[in-house]
Amino acid sequence: MENILVISRHPEILGVVVRLINQQPDWNAIGTCVDQDALQIFQKENIALVLLGNGILPEEEEKLRAELLAINPAVLIIQHYGGGSGLLVCEIRQALEHQVVIG
Repeated sequence: MENILVISRHPEILGVVVRLINQQPDWNAIGTCVDQDALQIFQKENIALVLLGNGILPEEEEKLRAELLAINPAVLIIQHYGGGSGLLVCEIRQALEHQVVIG
């Protein structure tokens, strides 16, 4: 089971993304809108991938990436701005299979 941390500034979108990810049998999504909560979750859980949603300001994203990578330099961090459930699943699957950082 791959744990995926979803960070978004929009609670409604976050809920949808988490639900879509959790429909995949091998994935478990954990979501938050708050960076400090994300860092706490990241430190406690074995996170395979971090998905950054829309609405995170560039300076917030830069700081968040630096903090996540300081904890685990090998973590995958990708961005998802929408485009439907098929695109979301494809982006995550591609990143996990190829172990590449996208975004």
